[in-house]
Amino acid sequence: MEKLEAALAKAREMRRSALGSPEVVRDKVVSKGGNSGADWMALPEIKLSPALASRNRITALSGGADATPYDMLRSRVIRMMKDKGWSRLAITSPGSSCGKTTISVNLALSLSRQKDLKVMLVDLDLRRPALHKTVGHEPAMSIHDVLDGTAAFENLAVRVGGNLILAMNAGAARHPAELLQSAAARERLDEIERVWQPDIMIFDMSPMLASDDNVGFLPNVDCALLVAAAESTTLANIDICEKELAQLTNVLGIVLNKCRYSDDSVGYGYGYAAYG
Repeated sequence: MEKLEAALAKAREMRRSALGSPEVVRDKVVSKGGNSGADWMALPEIKLSPALASRNRITALSGGADATPYDMLRSRVIRMMKDKGWSRLAITSPGSSCGKTTISVNLALSLSRQKDLKVMLVDLDLRRPALHKTVGHEPAMSIHDVLDGTAAFENLAVRVGGNLILAMNAGAARHPAELLQSAAARERLDEIERVWQPDIMIFDMSPMLASDDNVGFLPNVDCALLVAAAESTTLANIDICEKELAQLTNVLGIVLNKCRYSDDSVGYGYGYAAYG
């Protein structure tokens, strides 16, 4: 365990060095150089239609009662990440169809309703990307084009409102595991964070049991949420993935998605298990 903690600490220190020796000021990570970062408002804006949001279960768009579960998750995530000085959060699941992308989008939207936070949501499920479908936007290029050096981030990124950036994929990558585990991809993500200076970066990752894509990448994040689907994800798979996640990064908690309620007006929800 001591060796693992030392390795995670070394990875974080390397990232801090790459970002220009950041320091914590008023609970926000900023560059010592005082640079305010790139102009978020210069990016093209997309709007999520109410019909699309309803169809794809995006309930955190405007707030209100339907957004309450995600707002509660948001509050816990902010508190736990601020306490530790963390800024990068990965969201994954044991298998497919657990709803990790839906959770990622709703959490990002809930966070972005706090206007003092700059939030970036990046689709790093490079085998079966779904973020672009969930928000109804077809990008001309992909974030994996940015990671392999063939595209510029500002030509791909779009924003929702003034403080949420989305970085999506137009299609799958050819060699996702090799790309995510490469030093070049790590350096480009560090550069994106250094230039755009988000307060929180959320990475929608591929399922844990589907490939080895996450193994080499997750040490680059501060923490992770595991999304499980009620009535389909087994306890054994949750246990396996939780243990593997703990070997790669800090486990922030487990989200139990697709919970059925006795109230027929509510089809889906989630429960949240937090770790101290």
